Amino acid sequence: MKPKNLHYHGYDANGYQCDGSQSSGSSSPSPPHSPPRYASSKCRRKPRSKPHYYQPLRELFVGGFTFRFSFRHMVLLPLLYISGLIMCVGPFSSFVGQPPPPGSLYRSHLMYHRLHRHIQSDNSSAIQLSSVWKYKRLKERKPCSNSTTSRLHSESNDPTTYLIIDANGGLNQQRSAICNAVAVAGLLNAILVIPRFEFHNVWKDSSKFRDIYDEDHFIAALDGHVKVVKELPEALMQRYDYNISNIPNFHVQAWSTANYYLAEVLPVLRREGVVRVSPFANRLAMNIPPEIQFLRCLANYEALKFSSPILTFAHKLVSRMIEKSSGDDGKYVSIHLRFEEDMVAFSCCVYDGGEAEKVEMDSIREKGWKQKFKLKNHLISPSLNRINGKCPLTPLEVGMMLRGMGFDNNTSIYLASGKLYQAERYLAPLQEMFPLLHTKESLATPDELAPFMEYSSRLAALDYMVCLLSEVFVTTQGGNFPHFLMGHRRFLYDGHAKTIKPDKRKLAILMDDRIKLSWKEFKEQMGVMLSESDRKGLMVPRIRRFNRKTSVYTYPLPECRCLQKPHNTNSTDDNYMLYQLFGSMR
Repeated sequence: MKPKNLHYHGYDANGYQCDGSQSSGSSSPSPPHSPPRYASSKCRRKPRSKPHYYQPLRELFVGGFTFRFSFRHMVLLPLLYISGLIMCVGPFSSFVGQPPPPGSLYRSHLMYHRLHRHIQSDNSSAIQLSSVWKYKRLKERKPCSNSTTSRLHSESNDPTTYLIIDANGGLNQQRSAICNAVAVAGLLNAILVIPRFEFHNVWKDSSKFRDIYDEDHFIAALDGHVKVVKELPEALMQRYDYNISNIPNFHVQAWSTANYYLAEVLPVLRREGVVRVSPFANRLAMNIPPEIQFLRCLANYEALKFSSPILTFAHKLVSRMIEKSSGDDGKYVSIHLRFEEDMVAFSCCVYDGGEAEKVEMDSIREKGWKQKFKLKNHLISPSLNRINGKCPLTPLEVGMMLRGMGFDNNTSIYLASGKLYQAERYLAPLQEMFPLLHTKESLATPDELAPFMEYSSRLAALDYMVCLLSEVFVTTQGGNFPHFLMGHRRFLYDGHAKTIKPDKRKLAILMDDRIKLSWKEFKEQMGVMLSESDRKGLMVPRIRRFNRKTSVYTYPLPECRCLQKPHNTNSTDDNYMLYQLFGSMR
């Protein structure tokens, strides 16, 4: 059944004003477009004769109307300017008597309460997880190039220069920095010193490289491609008074090209014997020579193996999740939920907490980011953020979306997240819709979790492994975690893996209770969204030119295909993947 077009208070489902001249042929609501510009008047009145001091200086166009002004009108300009700013920043509808446009306010909780009875009783179109996803094998498998080593070590069989990088950010931003560092070291024919992790006041994780990853495995896996050492030689440390900060440091711009490193960094590296790049996150362009891109693949999918404590405990969590999903043949859905208080504060979105929420969020922003959100050029517009799909989904919204798509209340869910904002209040609706909801805390005992609890990156690594082996992965906010995870799942499953990436701009409109959608209408819209998500998931784009949105970490094929292990099954085989990822731990 084709979903019908939706209208509300003078707006259609696409956010246009309904005046009889605009119609939509879309089967589902599209995100609201920018308001149409007013056309300036084509007819101009002939000016009357005035004394020379009263002749118009120029014509001014405001909102489609033409005004002429002289010296005595100059006093009006500041008022017009201020009024224009208010019109742009504030809700335009409040000036013209119209309500805020659909999707601009958080009203999902009202919709949930109105449809609660229908949601709880509806299991009519349940998705069977045991057969939800079949992927098509990609037959082409490129051999790894033998030219990589010879190309990188053409000048010297034994590099004697050293590269030091400081990886900043959370778990997967650091992972990006490590892979990029391996590529840069190969490009410069330098020895890579095990990357250092910066401490950040948001993530608050003092973990070292060896706490997250297996150092010895990292060094061995890269042997023959990039030489890696744990520390600088004594002679170099002595030259710089045993202080890393004294080593020449490059402040490299984001997404710098390979040519930049060869032209600017390499001469200093040869002269000094060692260089440092800090901070080092997205400091290497995605579009680089194939032999350097291969090093990124090698680092990401072979060299970076989580440390033994993380892998051992992750294996326990995966096994327990499979056991609790026995009703679906061990299949489960994982959700990456970004509704921690720092994420809510950073997004500048408004929910249903009223003045108390505003005061709390202002305090968190001030504590975490100082004056950043008070700068003149930093415009805070919660309504615009919601319309543009930039607000983190609440647990309630994720639950309604999945129930609308056909996942019934017997579906096993693994929730990957940090400490949720007001968890007791916001998590309750999701638990009601999906009673088989599990987290690290519910799958493990406090004693088992204790060694990880004060380290956000180690906790994120546990979530990463459990999500990696889920039948379906749901991403709700973007960021490095889902991008790396989607790429890793594509790599493991020959290019395809079931990922639900919702259209949050459409969701903002559909979950605005003022539209008064019925549960049947909402389900139809969610069916369209699921089909579109599946269609995009099936595609393996042939990327001609990588950029920030087409990262090799998100789309690893065909560049990384030569590293794939043989896979002889037609579906996501848990036992096979458990052996591949945890074989050494069993």
